[in-house]
Amino acid sequence: MSKDHSPDQFLPENEGGQSHSDARRTFLKQSSILTALALTPTAAIKAAELKFEEKVAAVFEKVNITLDINGKKQKLAVEPRTTLLDLLREQLNLTGTKKGCDYGQCGACTVHVDGQRVLSCLTLAAMADGKDITTIEGLANGDKLHPMQEAFIKHDGFQCGYCTPGQIMSAVACIREGHADSDEEIREYMSGNLCRCGAYPNIVNAIKEVKNGGHKV
Repeated sequence: MSKDHSPDQFLPENEGGQSHSDARRTFLKQSSILTALALTPTAAIKAAELKFEEKVAAVFEKVNITLDINGKKQKLAVEPRTTLLDLLREQLNLTGTKKGCDYGQCGACTVHVDGQRVLSCLTLAAMADGKDITTIEGLANGDKLHPMQEAFIKHDGFQCGYCTPGQIMSAVACIREGHADSDEEIREYMSGNLCRCGAYPNIVNAIKEVKNGGHKV
């Protein structure tokens, strides 16, 4: 290769008495580091951000709350930002309540708070302090299923079953609230619970049977 086309002409100016070969190695090493930084995967960046958020979360002082969950009093320490859904699933292992959209749009996380249906993914656990919580696990009476659970089985009101706990909790509330007098009314007041499998007609039939059968819900 001629001198005019030597790659050494592209190297930084030789400093500290380095030979051209040493300077070349230094230049390549620096270039590799810069390239690696430029191509850092998005996942790595997100992981670093997550660690930062966890450190921030650790600063929060936990608050003490008391909940009556399915007839059992629970004294708990939770972070102020903890949702009722995450408390039930992650701390108490009550996984019957499902996490669907986590934005309050699918109804899979529906539970009862003081007898009223709520979306537990949008409810802070601290807000439920001192209140009675009923989840799908607490609906049955021991080994005896709740009438609504029996009706869902009888009318095949589910397929994959993922949305079913929330559907059943809303269905019970629908009758308690006095909104189960017609198919149209049932559909309207159950519209916050989505079923990807499309079992809606069977769900309506199950609710009607419990309502018309005079079962206590």
